Amino acid sequence: MLLTAVEPFGRNSLNSAWEACRLVADDPPPGLELEVVQLPCVFGDSIAALRKEILRADPELVVATGQGGSRPDITIERVAINLDDAQGPDNKGNQPIDSPIIPDGPAAYFSSLPVKTCTSAVLEAGIPASLSHTAGTFLCNHIAYGLAHLIATEFPHVRGGFVHVPFTPAQAADRERRPSMASATAAEALRVVLTTASTTDRDEDAETGRRGPKSWLSRLRK
Repeated sequence: MLLTAVEPFGRNSLNSAWEACRLVADDPPPGLELEVVQLPCVFGDSIAALRKEILRADPELVVATGQGGSRPDITIERVAINLDDAQGPDNKGNQPIDSPIIPDGPAAYFSSLPVKTCTSAVLEAGIPASLSHTAGTFLCNHIAYGLAHLIATEFPHVRGGFVHVPFTPAQAADRERRPSMASATAAEALRVVLTTASTTDRDEDAETGRRGPKSWLSRLRK
């Protein structure tokens, strides 16, 4: 199993997602073989680094995470779009505008995680969480789409998806009106996601809220 986050970027001296991932690395979920890696905050390079890590670790499950500075809770991403439209530069000064991530790639990919089941599990653990239908158009969406494309084209045995983590309280204190979450709480949420995704691929039924016999993604693939 592979858990990733990107390095700090912009005015941030730390990355809230990486801080949470480091805590998970120190205390992983029981029974799970987990590797935690940091990706560069660079368009293109981040996907190449992710591909290298998948080839090296050969995981069955990949959960990529990113810092969501405007997010009030743990947000589990359902879809990633084939678009880079950066409002600011990455760590190498790249700032793609209206550019496809993968030329001629699909317009979007759905996560292959049981996203509703994972969201419910985090909520049941007493941690604020929600299902998100947009990962933005910066590095988080770039990595989410890149991961999904790698799974679709090179690693069909892998399941994976993306999770946003709010700012830490220290980061929020340096900004006006920004929500935050303690790194220990975010780390526990990631442990719940990892455990849930590793033990089931079934997602909750959209109408009943119960887990169906097959995930909605499996039904789409028929």
